[in-house]
Amino acid sequence: MLKHRLPNGTRVAAQEMPGFSSVSMGVWINAGSVYEDEGESGAAHFIEHMLFKGTRTRSAAVIAEEMDAVGGNLNAFTGKECTCFYGRVLRRDAAVLTDILSDLVCNASLAPEDIEREKGVVLEEISMTEDTPEDLVNELATAAFYEGDPLAKPILGTAGSVRSFTREKLVSYMGRLYRPEDMVISVAGSFSESELIPMLEDKFSAFGERSVPRTPFGKHIPGRRFAAAFKDIEQAHICVCLPGFRKDTPESYAQLVFSNAFGGSMSSRLFQKIREEKGLAYSVYAYPTTYADSGFVTLYAGTGPENAAEVARLMREELSAALSEGVSEAELERSKQQLISSFLMSRESTVSRCSALGRAELMNGRILTEAEVIANIEAVTRESILSVLPVICSEEDVSAAVVGRISGQEDELRRILLCE
Repeated sequence: MLKHRLPNGTRVAAQEMPGFSSVSMGVWINAGSVYEDEGESGAAHFIEHMLFKGTRTRSAAVIAEEMDAVGGNLNAFTGKECTCFYGRVLRRDAAVLTDILSDLVCNASLAPEDIEREKGVVLEEISMTEDTPEDLVNELATAAFYEGDPLAKPILGTAGSVRSFTREKLVSYMGRLYRPEDMVISVAGSFSESELIPMLEDKFSAFGERSVPRTPFGKHIPGRRFAAAFKDIEQAHICVCLPGFRKDTPESYAQLVFSNAFGGSMSSRLFQKIREEKGLAYSVYAYPTTYADSGFVTLYAGTGPENAAEVARLMREELSAALSEGVSEAELERSKQQLISSFLMSRESTVSRCSALGRAELMNGRILTEAEVIANIEAVTRESILSVLPVICSEEDVSAAVVGRISGQEDELRRILLCE
């Protein structure tokens, strides 16, 4: 493991993977939707799009042509807490990838004509979310859970906020958030440290020091909240958000093992009860989400509108059973081994390893070793799961959302899901 700090303050986290021919590199920036001021909703995501539209030295077409010429991949994503630009190439082409990534982040042109054109693209992306009920119901439930907190903000923004973007507004956002001390460059795969560090120091030297206060986020106000949206579609989509724990705590690992046993696999309780035994859903699952200072567990199921109330009841019944019984020894061991296997297999990918390095260094400032992660999972016991279930399975603190042809069912679904 290599950790280094560039002269301008940017952190580097890198790990060689012997036997691999490729190298993956990511530029992680502590700039996400939680840091957007009023009128900036969606700015982090919009900027992610704009950086691919051209730099002071490359057009969008040239960026694409140069990556295609070396057979590489280039992509990006925006989250609540961060933005990441990443790519993968053969070792011999690492300099090409480094040059392009640094150019995107350090030399974006943000041409006004490109901004106006890209507004149409992002507006279509917002519409696509509206037309993707599984995404929409998760967005509604999360917004309800974090009502009043920056984590409730939609990553894509709103149609109104996107239409209001100007070059000045985007430059202002980048000036506040795209600063070297809040950036991490992660690298995984085949590389030479003696070549990598001088290359990064050369290409990422354009940043100057900046300082900006950060808005606190991650405060969940306990209570019951519900959201519903009518969509003339074939299924009713049900999403429940339950209180959880922040990342990299003993409680978060107990939460992870429980949620996997509860709804993270084909052998999980939700899958077996709702899909296999009752035949009421094709897609049904649970998963945890952790942030720097908070977390939650999500339950989801898609079913026919006529079965929505029954599926909601079954979800609540399984939660009540879990609260009183916990998990069995067989469920515990199966869940832990699934998680460990998934973790170890993910480390066979340079992209996954690069992502894990960058996220951990940016958000925590500490990268857990393989042995530490496995030990944390193995340390989870039935007793530690029982200790977190009163929080996760609380009937007093829950948010839920339903999307679909649910007219006339809203009150019943609300009563069931919120235990009113």
